[in-house]
Amino acid sequence: MRNVLRWFLGAVVVAVVLAPPAALYRARYIEAKRFREVEPGRLYRSGQMTAAGFREYVDLYGIKMVVNLQHENPDPLLPDNWLGKGKIRESELCKQLGIEYRLITPDVLPPGNTLDKEPPAVQEWLDLLADEKNYPILLHCKAGLHRTGRLTAIYRMEYHGWSQGEALRELRANGYGYVAASEGDEFIIQFLQNYKPRSKNERAVVGAATGMAGGARP
Repeated sequence: MRNVLRWFLGAVVVAVVLAPPAALYRARYIEAKRFREVEPGRLYRSGQMTAAGFREYVDLYGIKMVVNLQHENPDPLLPDNWLGKGKIRESELCKQLGIEYRLITPDVLPPGNTLDKEPPAVQEWLDLLADEKNYPILLHCKAGLHRTGRLTAIYRMEYHGWSQGEALRELRANGYGYVAASEGDEFIIQFLQNYKPRSKNERAVVGAATGMAGGARP
């Protein structure tokens, strides 16, 4: 009986010691949800944050546009904090903060799902990137891993001149998964392997056609 009591008391002590730091970590994790800097002052990425997390990072990094990639949740209802209930739509929060809110649906593939066609989301994303007034941009999906990772890879290849291999390595390093980030994944084929970076002149034409100052950015 004494041994059982000692074990129980020991378990209580461990729980008391570890629970607060664990709860704090979890709360902070949900608020920030894999927030990462892609290019300072230009592009940031994350998962779905809380309203408090959005407010903090929008203010801290001067975000001007939030791009949501969740076709299953086109306008998420955000809680104020980790354990809170949803209170405000993401689009409404962006309106309150004076920033743009956009939805891109990267999981909607071309009709017939043929692997030789570029997903419509690629051009939608490039059009946003070509407009200088949109920066800094925060790009996010639910987890901040797969959909966000693929469009970040497009940015790397288009604006940083990365090879497909370099973009693929970053995908894996940021949690996409080694097996998933391979030729066996149809999204990898369509978004990365089939991607042909536009030339500087092509981006300039897009910028001129839409009045975008950033069209000619190298």
